[in-house]
Amino acid sequence: MARQNYTLTSESVSEGHPDKVCDRISDAVLDAFIAEEPEARVATETFATTNRVIIGGEVGLSDPDKLHDYMGRIEDIARACIKDIGYEQEKFHWKTCEITNLLHEQSAHIAQGVDAASGKDEGAGDQGIMFGYATTETDALMPAPIQFSHAILRRLAEVRKDGTEPALGPDAKSQLSVIYKDGVPMGISSLVLSTQHLDEALTSADIRAMVEPYILEVLPEGWITPQTEWHVNPTGKFVIGGPDGDAGLTGRKIIVDTYGGAAPHGGGAFSGKDPTKVDRSAAYAARYLAKNVVAAGMAERCTIQLSYAIGVSKPLSIYVDCHGTDDVSPAAIEKAIGKSMDLTPRGIREHLSLNRPIYQRTAAYGHFGRTPDADGGFSWERTDLVEKLKSEV
Repeated sequence: MARQNYTLTSESVSEGHPDKVCDRISDAVLDAFIAEEPEARVATETFATTNRVIIGGEVGLSDPDKLHDYMGRIEDIARACIKDIGYEQEKFHWKTCEITNLLHEQSAHIAQGVDAASGKDEGAGDQGIMFGYATTETDALMPAPIQFSHAILRRLAEVRKDGTEPALGPDAKSQLSVIYKDGVPMGISSLVLSTQHLDEALTSADIRAMVEPYILEVLPEGWITPQTEWHVNPTGKFVIGGPDGDAGLTGRKIIVDTYGGAAPHGGGAFSGKDPTKVDRSAAYAARYLAKNVVAAGMAERCTIQLSYAIGVSKPLSIYVDCHGTDDVSPAAIEKAIGKSMDLTPRGIREHLSLNRPIYQRTAAYGHFGRTPDADGGFSWERTDLVEKLKSEV
């Protein structure tokens, strides 16, 4: 029997967090190449520090000679990301920071394992395990701690960028400890928020007074009680933020990007990777499947693991755990999944329409629990597989 009474904590970080600045740039570069060539192979890494951004990795195009033509756009893409996030600090400014582009052509030895040859299906871009998770505890079928940690920072970003709260800076972190009773989230025992501010005279108390109304606005009614512990800017001033305060790197916030520690993680990062990389696409597929299993009423909680080998098209295994909440046996769900969706790399890309420039928007506030966009963004959040799954069990 799973525990029913406990406290679970998750954190989120804002779009201005140094690692998220890097995720944003990497995904913006990916989008630019996919917009030009939907089947482009891209693996982009970004490093940011004081007045410096370095972009590296590899790109595979049908015509390698075109790569040089696109290189001049990379710097402009990075500056546009930094500008939209809001960095105009003396030591990290979108206009003046130094940007180094070290992108190069994809290794032929990697490409040969992925590319479809005559009589051979396209293989996975790497070996690995990927997890998807869904739970009925929120409307988005996401764990409550991470979903509401994201919601706090999204709301603060909105009021910062629309001018309502101009004293807030881009860099911020939130953390919620959520109380569960009988397996249901009921309240918050502690709330941590550290946010950059542009006025050095502001105290922690001033910042709390500024942000508290927005926090209460996005949290469920009654979750904040007189017993809730607040820790707002607990170390005091937070004026120097972003890559000037701490170096950033693509792919370092994989738990923030997924389920906040409420579910397993295979270890692979998402940002900067095109959808032939199963680290990204199969994790999206696993979330899509888990969400549809829960939406179909087969279980209240569902974890799905997929595994792949480089150059091999079909998943090596499909594993389902419903944590004792299932109305349909996990073994039956596993069989239904295999019949309901083509889980080869190409099958995933086609089913979820992943060969589109839809990735920059995923770089902050989580890849899961979002609303599907009309242009195909967050397609893995759809629940359009429910009837197919039901028909296969």
